[in-house]
Amino acid sequence: MTISPFDHPILSGLLGDEALAAQFTARAEIDAVLRFERALAEAEAQEGVIPQAAAEAIAARISGFSPDINALKAGTARDGVLVPALVVELRTKLPQAHRAHLHFGATSQDAIDTGRALRLKHVCDILSERLASLAHGLAALEARDGAKRVMGHTRMQAAVPVTAARKIRVWREPLERHSERLDRVRREIEILHFGGAAGTLDKLGAKGPAVARRIAVSLGLFPVDHARHSERDGIADLASLLSLITGSLGKMGQDIALAAQSEMGEIALSDGGGSSAMPHKKNPVAAETLVALARFNATLLSGMHHGLVHENERSGAAWTLEWMLLPQMVVATGTALLRAAELTGAVTFQPLAR
Repeated sequence: MTISPFDHPILSGLLGDEALAAQFTARAEIDAVLRFERALAEAEAQEGVIPQAAAEAIAARISGFSPDINALKAGTARDGVLVPALVVELRTKLPQAHRAHLHFGATSQDAIDTGRALRLKHVCDILSERLASLAHGLAALEARDGAKRVMGHTRMQAAVPVTAARKIRVWREPLERHSERLDRVRREIEILHFGGAAGTLDKLGAKGPAVARRIAVSLGLFPVDHARHSERDGIADLASLLSLITGSLGKMGQDIALAAQSEMGEIALSDGGGSSAMPHKKNPVAAETLVALARFNATLLSGMHHGLVHENERSGAAWTLEWMLLPQMVVATGTALLRAAELTGAVTFQPLAR
């Protein structure tokens, strides 16, 4: 056992997803926060909130900046978030005249949540591509095997013969609907979070909305009329979709594992896992993994829904809970899509004997 099997040097071979895990590294988070700080300074300079020279100095210092990770660790233990320590260190790299202009009018949650939105944009690109690819793979399986007659089952008992196409469509069509859901959800999570101390942009006065619009355009995020610091329905919606995706893939994995049982023989797998004791076995490892990941995400989803309960204008507790749960749900979903694609390529339906 391990704290996280997703980045474990051994278990990640089964459960890891390097492409998605890369969006949740310390470097990825720091880079995303720095992108926000640079865009903030440039937008404020364009609106005359801070001097242009200050924005240029901030951009120059951010370029190639590598903070002291130990200092960030200590600062996060103290402050509950990395931004205060990061801003303090970055200010020491700036000329004295420009230090007050860094992070002006913003709060830590602006930087953290906007940085996460930037990283989730990459996540959604990957998930969207994989959903489409998997649906295409299942369509190809249906074209090849769909006309074969196989046994239908209800309540774990043989019912009446059906075509393999009937079973494959039950796996494929939910994925197509999930792709549509993902397009809708993206508009609620790929947003700019910029509200300042209590969500009102009080330090920017009348310039606040214009600065916010400029930041959103610069970062390629959707603008919203106010920061959603304590409105977490968008991120909970994403978590729900992640659980829906893995749930649909878990159903596919469960069907295949049952049909591939030696006593059933309704599906043949071209490859599978070996046994240390029984060399004749071909275990349906990918199918079993889909079931496990579906149950895993379904379990974590309730925690993300707990994160909807933000007290007043900002909650440290609910916020921290999101950091603990969402990355695991994302990687679990990405891994499930990878394993499902492998499994689709290994499946051959065996027609009923006439």
